[in-house]
Amino acid sequence: MSSNWGYCTNNGPETWSKSYPAAGGARQSPVDICPPDLQMLQVKKLSWQYIPENEKTVTNSGHSWVVNVDGTGSELCGGPLDAHYKLEQFHCHWGVSDNEGSEHTVQGQKFAGELHLVHWNTKYSSFLEAAKHPDGLCVLGVFLKPGRASNELAKVISKFSQIQHKGQSAKIASPLDPAHLIPNDSSYWTYQGSLTTPPCSECVIWIVFKTPIEVSSEQLKAFRNLKSITPDESPVDEHEGFVKANYRPTLPLGNRVIGECRP
Repeated sequence: MSSNWGYCTNNGPETWSKSYPAAGGARQSPVDICPPDLQMLQVKKLSWQYIPENEKTVTNSGHSWVVNVDGTGSELCGGPLDAHYKLEQFHCHWGVSDNEGSEHTVQGQKFAGELHLVHWNTKYSSFLEAAKHPDGLCVLGVFLKPGRASNELAKVISKFSQIQHKGQSAKIASPLDPAHLIPNDSSYWTYQGSLTTPPCSECVIWIVFKTPIEVSSEQLKAFRNLKSITPDESPVDEHEGFVKANYRPTLPLGNRVIGECRP
């Protein structure tokens, strides 16, 4: 199985299903969120808890920046979830300009980016085991819009000089609090979907917050300056070796229903 997937013409989302069959499934993500598809849900309050000291490293995966965490003491529960979930990592998607970059859209509207906080169901033995089951993962999606700089993301971006190339990692000295990346208005949409990157497994309960958080245009520009290649590789794509855009286009909702939840 090829692992050389990306977001360019030769290896972009249109080609993923050739190597990753799940990418052609009926419950894929992201989707466009439209009012006719929504169903108001009456569920328990969604709650989360994170330990700021647990963040360890930020890595350039070649497709995004990824903050890997210990997850001990973290917990996500309530809302559409029937179990307790533990934070594994968080990462981001963005576009070539501030006018696009989010994976989910709202009535066709695109945002400048989308943060994903990836959690796994603790009734399973590990993240990898959880990813084999429809209720295995829960991803919190947070839209980004241009505005004031994010203090939390500034701690991640401060390490970008050390992770310019694919495969490079750096320790984050300042404690990060993922809770500060979640909007104050906790209204959200939820549906059953998939990972938005290969292998695109249909194992994700999505919770997408309605209200975006602000980041500065300079911070978004810093994302685009990360490279998708290692130091000894030469660029062979239209993005010249930079992670200019790393979002998957929306896919059909099919017969799924999107739940709408308000606090």
